Parts: sequence; structure tokens; C-alpha cells
Amino acid sequence: MQVSLTATGGLERRLEVALPAQQVSTEVEQRLKRISRTARLKGFRPGKAPYAVIRQQFGDQVHAEVVGDLMRSSFAEAVTKENLKPAAGPRIEPLDLQPGADLRYAAVFEIIPEVKLASPESISIERSSASVTDADLDAMIESMRSQRPVFTEVQRPAKDTDRVTLDYDGRLDGQPFEGGEGRDVNVIAGSGRVLKELDEALKGAPIGESRTITVSYPSDHASKALAGHTAEFTLTVKKVEEQSLPPIDDEFVAAFGVKEGGVEALRAEVRKSMERELADVIRNRIRNQVMDALFKGNPLDVPRALVDEQVQQLQEDMARRMGAKDPSQLPQRELFEEPAKRRVALGLIIAEIIRTESLKVDRERVMSRLNDIVATYPNAEEMRRAYLQSSEAMRQIESAVLEDQAVDWVISRAKLSDREHSFKELTGFGQQPEAQSL
Repeated sequence: MQVSLTATGGLERRLEVALPAQQVSTEVEQRLKRISRTARLKGFRPGKAPYAVIRQQFGDQVHAEVVGDLMRSSFAEAVTKENLKPAAGPRIEPLDLQPGADLRYAAVFEIIPEVKLASPESISIERSSASVTDADLDAMIESMRSQRPVFTEVQRPAKDTDRVTLDYDGRLDGQPFEGGEGRDVNVIAGSGRVLKELDEALKGAPIGESRTITVSYPSDHASKALAGHTAEFTLTVKKVEEQSLPPIDDEFVAAFGVKEGGVEALRAEVRKSMERELADVIRNRIRNQVMDALFKGNPLDVPRALVDEQVQQLQEDMARRMGAKDPSQLPQRELFEEPAKRRVALGLIIAEIIRTESLKVDRERVMSRLNDIVATYPNAEEMRRAYLQSSEAMRQIESAVLEDQAVDWVISRAKLSDREHSFKELTGFGQQPEAQSL
């Protein structure tokens, strides 16, 4: 086998391979002879057809199969000989595939770049710390109460925190438009979850009164029909209900799945959940700092083929979250170019850390990660069994754990500084949700 390697720019390589005609013809002859022993051809007993007939009947097909097999095997042998690591399968360019001639082809492919790790001692990391205080726990319990408010109908004008039931009719240029009509719509007054014009109109609105508001939509509004336009809405208040919080009693506790132990058991479960959330946030903050530092400190030219794979995965993930099923609805790939390059680069860098440091997956951490995952399900033991019985699910956990071990290796060598935070600062607990459209 003759091999010629050319660097065609960046990570792309062109490998030209030539195999002697004799090797091809010998393999073709051997396969035809094996076929002749069992071939069933009209006019001949099984395995008794003359070799010339077998060659005429199957020669072209067998030659094509042999050429394909020899290209695959010789390519694998050639990249091993040249000490290359292809990033993806090659693009094959046939040069000479004719029977009786040397088999010649070119394989064009990208290689995995060599990763030379920068010293982790140069990385600076801020390690956050916080605890769940009794005040944090009380605030979370109050938040849980607010998730299950009690509404009582009242005969007075609406005020903040009331649930208002209303009808609305919208007009664009004096005409009704699609989606501009609503009946028996419930709105929490003053919640900031609807357009501010609606919130303002509900203040002091008595039952049965109709009010007209004007809404100016921004030019980048999701609805093209409304973007940049001004619409009028007529609102009619039909019912006002005063909001109050439920008492923290056995009924309240049971609503959150706590069957025994009453309020104290609920508080204990909530504290555990908050502590898990806090630990995840702190771990992710440190992990993100490590990943940022590795990406910036180890610049790489990444294979286009691997970037394309990541772009497609990111597109599909977003489309799935958006509920889009039509391939034509995939978000533009340009949006994902840089995140995809970062993913690929970090994957190569982490893999190099794992290789050079001979890291092996920690089985205890795998089981701890599994416990954390199933703890979020009401049927934890059933989910544990499902995970343990799925080799693919366990491989994903093992891969995540091995990546965490690589991150820990970096942290153990980086420059660390500590900073105290509150639970709210780190988790964003209590932040106001964004306003929604009418």
C-alpha cells in the first residue's frame, strides 16, 4: 500500500492511497470462488455453475464490494500508520477504480487537533459560599403559600393582588383582529405579569364597568401583525376576588406530598430542597468559571465536522423546547456557531485532561449523582431502577461525573478566593417575573 499525506489547510488532510491491482483481483477471485460453491443459477445444479458463468453473473458486483471494503480497511490502516485521529468520516474521492488497475483513491477529512494544556495554576476562581437561614426558609414557605392562594369574591373595585375576571375586545385600525378577544380571563391585578397598560386600567375598576386602553406594540413584537402598531382594547370587569394566603395546617402540608410529621416535616423537606438547589448553584458557578478559563487559556482550531454536529444538536434542542416539529422551523444555524465551537473545544480540552491525568470514573460519585437525580421524583426507587437498567442513561451520568472530576483537578490547582453570599443572591429567589402579552 502506498500512502501520500497532504495538509490542505487548517485541520483538513488529504490522504491518497494506492493498492496494487493484484491485491484487488486476488480478493475478487476468492469471493467469486466462495459464491460458486453455493450459487443457484438457472440451468445448473447448486454449486455446479462454471466459474466463467459465475464471473459474468457476479463479477461487477463483487468487484464493487471488494473496492468498498478495501477502501475502508486501507483508510483505517493508513491513518494509524500516519498517526492521525480523524474527527469524522472521510470524503472519498475515487481516482482509479477500474478492474485490472491499481486501486487509487483520496480521502479528505479533518483531524482532531493536538491539545497542549496551559498550566491550571494561572487560573483564578472565586468560590461562593452561602447557607440556608431560618429567614430564607420562612420566605420559601411564604412563597409556597402564595402558590396556593385562597380567593373570595368581593363587591368592590379591584385593587392590587385581587383576581379579576374580565372580557376584552381588541381593535387594530378600528377592526377586530385574530387573538384580540378574550372571555372570562383571570388576571392578578398589580402582578406585573400582563401589559402595564392593563395593570393600570384594573386599578379601581368596579364590577360591570368597561374601560378602553391603548397599547403600543414594539417593532420586534412576536406577532408580525401587531409589531409596530397601536391597538385599542375595551375591558369589562365581571368579577373581583380578594386574595388571602392559606393557613399552614395539615391540609397545606399534605398538598405538598408530606404525609407524616406535619409542619416540621414540611420545613425539613423544604430546607433539604433549598440546600440541594444552593449546592447546585455554587457548583455550577465554579464550574462555569473553570470552563471559561479553560476555553480562553487553551485556544483551539476545532474541526468543522464536529462543530456542525453540535450546531444541529443545539438547533434540535431549541426546536424541541419551542414545540416545533417541522424541520423548516429550526432556528437559524448562525445563532449556534459560537456556542457549538465552544462546546467542541471544551470537550477536547476536558478529554485531554482526563487522558493526561489518567482519570477514572469514581463509582461513588456516580451513585451520588444518581441519588441526586432520582431524589427529584416522587417515585425515587422506581426511577433508580429505571436508570440502573439503562446502559445509555448510566453512561451519561458516568460521563458527567468524569467531567466533574476533570473540573475538580483544575480547581485543586487554581488560585481560589472565597466570597460569602446570601441564598437569594445566588439563587435569584424572589425575583419578579417578566411581563407577558395581553
